[in-house]
Amino acid sequence: MGLSASSVGLGAADLGRQIEKKRPDDLVVALAGNPNVGKSTVFNALTGLRQHTGNWPGKTVGSAQGRLEREGRGIVLVDLPGTYSLMAQSAEEEAARDFLCFGGADAAVVVCDATCLERNLNLVLQTLEIMDRVVVLVNLLDEAERKGLHIDLGKLQVSLGVPVVGASARRGEGLEECMRAVLGLCRAKSSPSPLRVRYGDGLEKALAAVQGRLGPTKLSSRWVALRLLEGDQALLEKLEDFEKSPLRLRLGPALDREKRRLEGLALREHLVERIYATAEGLCAACLRSDKAGYDARQLRADRFFTNRYTGTAVMLLLLAGVFYLTIVGANVPSELLSRGLLFVEGWLEGLLLGLGAPAWLRGLVVDGGFRVLAWVVSVMLPPMAIFFPLFTLLEDVGYLPRVAFNLDRCFQRCCACGKQAVTMCMGFGCNAAGIVGCRIIGSPRERLIAILTNNFVPCNGRFPTLIALLSMVFVGAASGGAASLLAALLLTGLILLGIGATFLSSKLLSKTVLKGVPSSFALELPPFRRPQIGKVLLRSVLDRTLFVLGRAAAVAAPAGLVIWTLANVQAGGLSLLDHCTAVLDPFARLLGLDGVILMAFVLGLPANEIVVPLILMGYLSTGTLVELESLASLKTLLVANGWTMCTALCTMLFSLFHWPCSTALWTMYKETGSLRWTLLGFALPTAFGMAACALTAGIFRLL
Repeated sequence: MGLSASSVGLGAADLGRQIEKKRPDDLVVALAGNPNVGKSTVFNALTGLRQHTGNWPGKTVGSAQGRLEREGRGIVLVDLPGTYSLMAQSAEEEAARDFLCFGGADAAVVVCDATCLERNLNLVLQTLEIMDRVVVLVNLLDEAERKGLHIDLGKLQVSLGVPVVGASARRGEGLEECMRAVLGLCRAKSSPSPLRVRYGDGLEKALAAVQGRLGPTKLSSRWVALRLLEGDQALLEKLEDFEKSPLRLRLGPALDREKRRLEGLALREHLVERIYATAEGLCAACLRSDKAGYDARQLRADRFFTNRYTGTAVMLLLLAGVFYLTIVGANVPSELLSRGLLFVEGWLEGLLLGLGAPAWLRGLVVDGGFRVLAWVVSVMLPPMAIFFPLFTLLEDVGYLPRVAFNLDRCFQRCCACGKQAVTMCMGFGCNAAGIVGCRIIGSPRERLIAILTNNFVPCNGRFPTLIALLSMVFVGAASGGAASLLAALLLTGLILLGIGATFLSSKLLSKTVLKGVPSSFALELPPFRRPQIGKVLLRSVLDRTLFVLGRAAAVAAPAGLVIWTLANVQAGGLSLLDHCTAVLDPFARLLGLDGVILMAFVLGLPANEIVVPLILMGYLSTGTLVELESLASLKTLLVANGWTMCTALCTMLFSLFHWPCSTALWTMYKETGSLRWTLLGFALPTAFGMAACALTAGIFRLL
């Protein structure tokens, strides 16, 4: 079986030219489906690829394609983004819809989850409106049987008018039958006559009138007529470009007349209502359940996890638990990694000595670029390698949608979107990943709010600074597990402060530069499932941990060169770094800090992990990053340099609220395409941080 794959960006009308065909007669088959229905498992099993695609936070809105051979015919399988609808209210919906319309697909396979068939049939019915050659693949039949659900696939096939195939993709069952059905559809001389949703007499008359005047079209004339009546301007421009004809001008006054007849009808809501009613009727006719208690158990679990009191308590306990495991688990691997990289540093310095490199070059390369890179890797990798699998585990089990549900009311009050809760959680691992994850939010206004406020929750790069200061100032004599537990609880408290600032800043933006009413969205609460540990580890390590680490490492080494230069180039008997800290010191004092601390945050722009080492370097005037052996040594050094309780609190607050790192800023610019919004994303948390520090310092001065 010949295989090839590439990443395909969707949404443009010329997508068909991006398909990689080996032969001109290769068939193009779109693979569509809701999130979490096993679509990627189907894709991987058929093509032999190991690609995780989907619309969980941090993934690109795009698609994978792979090639397979069946019965002497080549098939290019295009895995579309997971989506619940084709109404194009989000980037995923628009990408999937545009490929089905304009991507040159010969057929489509819509993957459904047998355990929640009714919801999945909504997407099937919308796909059938666009194209006739559709195969419905009802996946997870094994899981449905365990829950006592039985689907009459034959009756469903007769009702839909297109082939319906049952499958258990994890076992590889039903996939070959699906491909045979696809080939049968494509070889047939005539297209099937699938079920069409009936929208009521008034709308059906308007549709018939528009279709009659529209004439033949490349796409389904009924679907085109619906879109014309709906008046989606962006889609209509794509349709006219694809049809090479000014559709609205062709219809003239007739289209306006039919629109006026429908003025009293909330058209989109009516369409959704009729599609849901049709799906409900189909499901009632072909589905029966032997275990009536399953739904009751699921409902009891959801009531517990989404209750205002128990749901919030569980959410906070899980948050503290994740931080505790991250803090405890990262210590040993971080130390081992640091030792290994220290050995590499010695080897690199020996190599440069052997080559006769001058001292300044050795310092620049080894003490500057490599040491900062090694510090970022050793401090950043172990916590991420723990946090991201735990986060992905909660996602795979099905808990994260409950978090979004619990926080939706708070975000609605801020005129923001409840989905922001998921992207906010992603920011705990990395703010850059959280910013990319904002693509799941359909409203551009609400997406911008989520992007601009993601930095208010601390990423794991800020955890070392926060944990060190919390442990040094508040944990005190506690040791071992008790110290780690207390540090985790205090860190959770700080993070709740960050979440509160997220709500406040979201409200501020929604009432000023991003005014608007919060949009409504359908939030699925999927059934709790046993996690796939191998898949969780693969996704979290390869797709998230290494992706984020690679971005941070790319800026860490160049930053190390700059830091070493500032610390070692002298002017007037002082280093450039000393001159900079002296300039910043008066302003920093107003914030309860000093020039060395503020300069450390400035130089820590590429990576937050190096803030504490930079502070030590400034106080010790070593010219390179250093690490003290214990928190007691760190506390002694800081107190000797004028630190008080006020200094520690203000440093923690500024670490919690200050500008995003360079990776997050660059990601923000790429996602918004605007320097203005990126600058606002820089200024907003910084203003919060400065205000919080100035207020805290002022209170201490008064006391």
